[in-house]
Amino acid sequence: MVQKPRFLDAVNHNVLLFDGAMGTEIQKFDPKPEDFPDGKDGFNDGLILTRPDWIKKIHRSYLDAGADCIETNSFGSNKLKLDEYGYGDRTIEINRMIADLAVNVTSEYSDKPRYVIGSMGPTGFLPSSNDPDLGQISLERIKEAYSLQAEGLILGGVDALLIETSQDILEVKMAIEGAHDAMNRTKKVPLIANVTLDQYGKMLLGTNVQAAYTTVADMGIDVFGLNCSTGPIEMVPSIKWLDEQKDLSLLVVPNAGMPENEGGHAVYKMTPEKMSEALRDIISKHKQVRIIGGCCGTNPSHIAALRKVLDSQSQS
Repeated sequence: MVQKPRFLDAVNHNVLLFDGAMGTEIQKFDPKPEDFPDGKDGFNDGLILTRPDWIKKIHRSYLDAGADCIETNSFGSNKLKLDEYGYGDRTIEINRMIADLAVNVTSEYSDKPRYVIGSMGPTGFLPSSNDPDLGQISLERIKEAYSLQAEGLILGGVDALLIETSQDILEVKMAIEGAHDAMNRTKKVPLIANVTLDQYGKMLLGTNVQAAYTTVADMGIDVFGLNCSTGPIEMVPSIKWLDEQKDLSLLVVPNAGMPENEGGHAVYKMTPEKMSEALRDIISKHKQVRIIGGCCGTNPSHIAALRKVLDSQSQS
C-alpha cells in the first residue's frame, strides 16, 4: 500500500488531477424513474440508496483514467436540496454514505495515493438577489444546510471539502462558515472554495473574480478555484490575475468548452486533445494552479488526456 500524504502536502508537491462530470456519466446508464428513490426522477444523489453500483463504476472509470481525486456524488446533497426530494432530515446520513462509498472505491487502488473530495454544490437560492423566490431565505438556513452536509461528508472520510459551481458570493461565504462549524463538531479538513464565472469573468450576479477572491480568501480556505460555466480558454484572464496574487493554491476545472445549444440541450464539443492542450498551457504559465480536472461535458477520456499532460510535465 502506498503511503498517502496529506491532501495539502500532495497539492504542494504535484499538480493533482480531479475527475470529470458525474451527471452525464449517470445518464449513460439510461436511468428510469424506478431507478431513483421513491421514483423521483433526476434525484442523482439519491442513487446511493438504489443504484450505488452505478456510482462505483463511474468512480472507478475516472480512477482508471488516472485521476488522483474523485468527487463524491453529493453535488445536490445540502439540506435545502435534499428537502426538495423529501430527504432533508437524512442530510448527514446520506452524505456520510456517499462519502463512504467513494472512500471504499479508492481503497481498491494501491498504485498511488487517491483522494476523496466532498462535493458541495449550490442550494438553488441566491441570497444576494432581490428575487422574490430565490432571494428570500435567511443566511442562517443556508449556513445550516451546508454545515449538515459537510458534517456527513467528513464523517464519511473525505480528504477535503469542495464548495463548487457557486453563483452567489454571499452563498459561498455561508457555505464556508457552515463547513467550519461542521469541522468544529468533527475534525478539520482542507477546504476548497470555487466560484463559477461567465466568459466575461463575472459571477451570475455580477461579482468579478477580484471581488470574489478578496471576499473569501481570508475565511480559512486552503484552495481557491474556478469551475464550470466556460471552457479553459475563457478562464485564462481570471487565472492570470489569481496567479499574480501568489497567495492560495488554485483549482481550474473547466467545462469541455463553451456550451452550444443543440435542440434545446447544452452540448460540449471540446475534445480531450484540445482541452489537454489548453490546460497544459495554463499550468505551464501559472504556477499557483495546483489542481486541474473536468466539469460539464468531460468524461474519462478527457481525464486520461489530462493525465498524460501531467505525467509528461513531471518527467520533463
